[in-house]
Amino acid sequence: MFKKILIANRGEIALRVIRTCKEMGIKTVAVYSTADADSLHVKFADEAVCIGPAPSSESYLKISNIIAAAEITNADGIHPGYGFLSENAKFSKICEEHGIKFIGASEEMISKMGDKATAKATMKAAGVPCVPGSDGIIADFEECEKLAVEVGYPVMLKATAGGGGKGMRAVWKPEDLKSAWDSARQESKAAFGNDDMYMEKLIEEPRHIEIQVVGDSRGKACHLSERDCSVQRRHQKLTEEVPSPFMTEELRDKMGKAAVKAAEFINYEGAGTVEFLVDKHRNFYFMEMNTRIQVEHPITEQVIDFDLIREQILVAAGVPISGKNYTPNLHSIECRINAEDPFNDFRPSPGKITTLHAPGGHGVRLDTHVYAGYSIPPNYDSMIAKLITTAQTREEAINKMKRALDEFVIEGIKTTIPFHRQLMDHPDYLAGNYTTKFMEDFEIQPEED
Repeated sequence: MFKKILIANRGEIALRVIRTCKEMGIKTVAVYSTADADSLHVKFADEAVCIGPAPSSESYLKISNIIAAAEITNADGIHPGYGFLSENAKFSKICEEHGIKFIGASEEMISKMGDKATAKATMKAAGVPCVPGSDGIIADFEECEKLAVEVGYPVMLKATAGGGGKGMRAVWKPEDLKSAWDSARQESKAAFGNDDMYMEKLIEEPRHIEIQVVGDSRGKACHLSERDCSVQRRHQKLTEEVPSPFMTEELRDKMGKAAVKAAEFINYEGAGTVEFLVDKHRNFYFMEMNTRIQVEHPITEQVIDFDLIREQILVAAGVPISGKNYTPNLHSIECRINAEDPFNDFRPSPGKITTLHAPGGHGVRLDTHVYAGYSIPPNYDSMIAKLITTAQTREEAINKMKRALDEFVIEGIKTTIPFHRQLMDHPDYLAGNYTTKFMEDFEIQPEED
């Protein structure tokens, strides 16, 4: 077992990993930029090392600085959290070369599943259902035109190196294809330095449902049920729940088996998520695999009473998994609380938190690194907390979330708490009748004075 783990991340996920490490008797090392000196993850780790100035390119993405921090503190493991270097194949390889265990996927796994076109080809070979589309990178626009006719409109153009919705274009008719092709490639080139594109059939009324998997060093994998992540804005998740209100036992069994098949086909080691698009007829198609822990992992933990971070650490230490597949026996909902103004197009709202009152009570969990007096830096992702409620039924979990949101007071900055409060009263959300297009028609109402 590890003696000391360095957490190569910041904020609430760094604090989340530190907590589990402490429970396992493992020493922890926090790394931080100058902008994060007052973050709770720095205060609660056993050791802390400043790895650079505020820009992530000079700190949290600076591999040499992180490796140096691990070496001077004698850390024998590095947990990357999510974001930053968590799916960086080069970082995984460098950790291995320095004799430090990367608590995540191997260089090979990250490379194989990180590129969307390669991942799709791999999943096809594994027998996992995939969205009809190109077999790989599209050579030129002439091939793009032919493919669109073969696949059938509507189609979706996607950047192979894409993420966060960049380099994606929906095309409903032939006359719009050329402009979509040009703009998607231009956007992808600017964002990722790569303008390679592929094409998929556009799934109508899609739900984004992902399956949590864990694999061990012996090639065995299991699934830990699904999460419904369909409520999104500009391809960024806003809230998630488990079980999905769209799920049936038959569909869960099929999707779970497909996800395990995917993980075992590539001998996946660690915690990962196989993400699917599910159409209105409950046909499901592989979308991508995230080779890391997810932001929304707490709701899975809540409904099956399982510490995913602990499992990551055990698997990385060579401990075999039980091989058991899990089904949810409770209902859990997560709301991502961002430092954004929902009444002003969700504009970021960094600054000092003057007042903070955290909600509590049975079935309420709050994962956060902020506190009253803390100043949120403008340099990073705007998520400052995850509010999770868990209950026997979906209706009870929603009512609990409403109550918890009403209790949650953050002053000094704008947050998305008012948005989530309105979401919890929306008729379609209450009915579980939502797709990835839900936010296109959602209109937040002004707050009453």
